[in-house]
Amino acid sequence: MVLRHIRRFISHRGGNILPIFGLALIPMLGLIGAAVDYSRANAIKAALQAALDSTALAMASKAATTDANALRSQAQAYFDALFTKYNTTPVTLNVNYSTDNGSQITVSGTTSVNTQFMRIPGFGINQIAVGGSSTAAWGNTRLRVALALDNTGSMDWSNKMSSLKTASKNLIDQLKTAAVNDGDVYVSIIPFAKDVNVGRDRYTASWLDWEDWEDDNGYDQNTTTCSSYRMGRSGRSTRRCSTSTTWVPYNHNTWNGCVTDRDQPYDTRNDPPTTANSGRTLFPAEQYGDCPVSLMPLSYNWTALKNKIDSMSPRGNTNTTIGLEWAWHSLTQGAPLDAPPEDTRYQYNKVIIFLTDGDNTQNRWHDSNNPGNGQTQVIDNRMKLACKNAKDAGITIYTILVLEGNESLLKECASSEDKYFKITSANQLVGVFNQIGTNLSRLRVAK
Repeated sequence: MVLRHIRRFISHRGGNILPIFGLALIPMLGLIGAAVDYSRANAIKAALQAALDSTALAMASKAATTDANALRSQAQAYFDALFTKYNTTPVTLNVNYSTDNGSQITVSGTTSVNTQFMRIPGFGINQIAVGGSSTAAWGNTRLRVALALDNTGSMDWSNKMSSLKTASKNLIDQLKTAAVNDGDVYVSIIPFAKDVNVGRDRYTASWLDWEDWEDDNGYDQNTTTCSSYRMGRSGRSTRRCSTSTTWVPYNHNTWNGCVTDRDQPYDTRNDPPTTANSGRTLFPAEQYGDCPVSLMPLSYNWTALKNKIDSMSPRGNTNTTIGLEWAWHSLTQGAPLDAPPEDTRYQYNKVIIFLTDGDNTQNRWHDSNNPGNGQTQVIDNRMKLACKNAKDAGITIYTILVLEGNESLLKECASSEDKYFKITSANQLVGVFNQIGTNLSRLRVAK
């Protein structure tokens, strides 16, 4: 039926239908061709933009230490390796590095796409220009990361501690690379067991509570007092003596550096320590026998940070809350750890990376005569509250569960589902830390 109508149309000799159709065919083909050419140009523009984005990110880490000509040459070579030339003219990049209002690098370029249909007579368009620009900005955001790392006895099993040390040092190297200038990135190390070691050299700190420590650490000192009395008419004297015992605390400089949980409810909060309110916000000193290595406050001394990681040794029982709390303290201005001042010209991303390999087993209030799940649940509830309080304060939390432990607790503690990791082999730690480090150090394509 359709073919019959077409034959009738072509063989028709009446009127001007065939000339009109011929004249109409030219713009119709032009419009169809224009759609094809512009669609192809848009695809090339998308490929151009993707290559510009990748080039901007790649050059950002070199921008501060490379002169303008060398930076432009390296950017061009990187771009050319990425951008497939679909019958286009060569792209010459413009590369601009600026430190105004934070560091940023802008990479832009244009090309022309040769048309296939629009070059026909009547259109005469031989090329379509496409271009793009990408800006990677990083200087107006700074990063502060606290590593809260389980140092309990069970970390000595299944190669966990050695894998943790390797993964942590690799992460520190990643974060070092992400820092263009000193102070762009700070890292703190918080080893924890039942207690946290704040460093025995802090024994004069005003935020320490010595009451329980002095009750438990000292010696009995016996004091004998004698008096002479004269007896009757003979004038003879007799000597009478009495002995008293006094408890004498040891000097505070004999303390090993460990502190236990603060009084409740301050054990799950970040209130500044003060002697007000009967000193309940102070940190109780404790001579914990399995005291972990001392923490390291925020620093960009990358060698010292890795040395601290190497010094970690697994021992003691698990109290996850105190590890998270001291990681939070390390990111906070003022006592106890006096985080470095923040520059109002910058935004600060504060992150806790929390790792543990087991269930909570002990804290300041645990009852060694009544162990069991009920006690663990009470300790876990403290951890949940501490996590919530830290997240409410703007802290981003990554959690890592190594082999075994309370999965639901760490899932709830993480800031989002993609920030919780469970590994079934210690060897996976390196990959997980690398993934977190990549997320933290990746520069954002701003425009």
